[in-house]
Amino acid sequence: MASIIIRHRQLLSPPLQCLSYLSSKTNKSNIKRDLHRIPLCYNLSKYEGRELAHYKFSTAASEEAASASASSSSSSSSSTNTNNETKKNPKEGHTTLHHQSSSSSSSSSSNKKILKISDVPISEVLKAKHTIRWVEPVICQSASISEAILVCIERGLSGMMVVDRGEQTSESSREKGKVVGLVSSRDLLRIMAAGIRSKDKSSEEILAQRVSEFMTPISQVIYARPDETIRQCRTIMAKLGVKCLPILSNGRVEGLLTQRDMSDFGLDARDRGGKKNYLKDVSTRVGLSSDTSMAEPPTYVYKEQMPGSEAFATPLICNVGLYELPHPFKTPEKCGITKRDHGPLEFGKDVDLSEDAHFYLNACSHTAYFGVADGVGSWREYGIDPREFSHALMVESENVINEILKSNSKTCENSEDIINKVSSVDVLDKAYQRVKDSNIVGSSTACIAVFDGKRHQLHFSNVGDSGVIILRHIDSHVAGALKRDRTKPRLERTSDLRIAFVSQQQLRSFNHPYQLGFTGITTNSNTDEESSSFKSPLDSCTSSIHVRKDDIILVATDGLFDNVDMDEIVSVVLAWETKQKKLKKKDKNNKNIQELAKELAWLARERSLDDSVDSPFAILAKENDIMWSGGMPDDCTVIALHVVGRNASTLNV
Repeated sequence: MASIIIRHRQLLSPPLQCLSYLSSKTNKSNIKRDLHRIPLCYNLSKYEGRELAHYKFSTAASEEAASASASSSSSSSSSTNTNNETKKNPKEGHTTLHHQSSSSSSSSSSNKKILKISDVPISEVLKAKHTIRWVEPVICQSASISEAILVCIERGLSGMMVVDRGEQTSESSREKGKVVGLVSSRDLLRIMAAGIRSKDKSSEEILAQRVSEFMTPISQVIYARPDETIRQCRTIMAKLGVKCLPILSNGRVEGLLTQRDMSDFGLDARDRGGKKNYLKDVSTRVGLSSDTSMAEPPTYVYKEQMPGSEAFATPLICNVGLYELPHPFKTPEKCGITKRDHGPLEFGKDVDLSEDAHFYLNACSHTAYFGVADGVGSWREYGIDPREFSHALMVESENVINEILKSNSKTCENSEDIINKVSSVDVLDKAYQRVKDSNIVGSSTACIAVFDGKRHQLHFSNVGDSGVIILRHIDSHVAGALKRDRTKPRLERTSDLRIAFVSQQQLRSFNHPYQLGFTGITTNSNTDEESSSFKSPLDSCTSSIHVRKDDIILVATDGLFDNVDMDEIVSVVLAWETKQKKLKKKDKNNKNIQELAKELAWLARERSLDDSVDSPFAILAKENDIMWSGGMPDDCTVIALHVVGRNASTLNV
């Protein structure tokens, strides 16, 4: 397990050098490649080899440049013709600017390469945006929600930086105010929706609330740098689902970048307005006919996910199996770091020694709660048992659910009511508070999930580097080219089993995941968030995803993900499915999924002890300039669910 962070945050950030949810929708190996945004001094690849003196993307401007070049070349017999033309690159689908010049020494400095809009630095996008219209994207932290809504509408903003006007960061600051957070138009809508849903406050009370109560704090704001490209920013926005990015330069926010800004950048001013462009692009697209209706959803969606469909009307059931293995070098007396520390003893198998913890609870026939927690082993250095916190967290999670279900026993069969009253993040929050109230010192990562068979959904809240994987049979002819298996030739493909979803992991830096924890010292509630070593359940990655019959859901600690590659997990699941299909009907039962959980846990153990092949952990360590080879010995817990259409009430785990 990762090292504990008890001291103040090691990566202290200047304004908007922020901690973010650092994982993509795939896995944490993408963190450094795309989203490693904590240290300001981190040197991303610079924009090199292209001259950025000017950008002209309109055909008219290109023709003028070509004409001028041709006129100049005709007066000199020693030079060749130069053509500047704007073309559409059919392969990349981007507008490109072609520069062709002679190879003579006098013109070599003006030689330019093909430039795609996606490779333009965002500093140029901001310049173009501010040249056309400058709007200050800020609001005071004491402003009300109603004031924020008016500012958004009047200034045409997708987001605003929240500032404290009472503080000044430096004498050279043009405007008085210290940045303390970010609020987006989407946040304002969520505030309104939450107030309407709760019915505890009137509309006037909702609008009178302060922006500072709902803003994204400075420690969680995702940002970009001026030298990064449009492509990089689009990738960040897509992976993290954000609408705007603050552009940070030398500790100052230069502006906010939105998707619309990047879309507008490639357009010349003459292409945006005028009678000709309106007639060509707009006039034929104004207004819908009175008999317009919505199209029916695609057949494969309707059959599986739509309310009212035959499949949706039948609640799904999950067969569950779980398996746990302790750290291989763990004994009742100590936990070795290497095989040499462990000595000739047999590798650990006693699950009571494991710092991982889990629970599983059937709320009703088609609703189940389950979770995993991974205790931080470094507490051992302080004379504290790392098992206590993680085990208490899972026990209290189960207690919270049971208590709420008992108090609402009459509505137990209604999964929607159950989940509304006992959401995954609420369970984690209440359980965490109970553990702290019990004065249990320690820390752990945690992931709690809810299987809703009635609505065909999986809800989860994840803090740290445990997580959820969903494997599904995806027909590439239906789902599209992006879901096709491109690693094998079509004739060699034996299955359409794919990874349909991977939950987001959260890390401060490499091997320092977000943690829920307690040091035994009660801190002041007004303490700056950046001085805290631990996170709150409200900081968890909370999401929902539709599930289908025959899906395989894996909820596991990092002992699995650090040692077994995603593709290998798919292969193991496929082999298990193939074996199940060959079984006789009398041999098929809901306990067979236990074999899958066991096989994955033992495979993780095997890979963790193999020094000859780099594990996913070792590969990522080297990418972060840390020398590590082979596997990563650790505790491992795997909960495997097989989504089926039959009753699993006889489940015994």
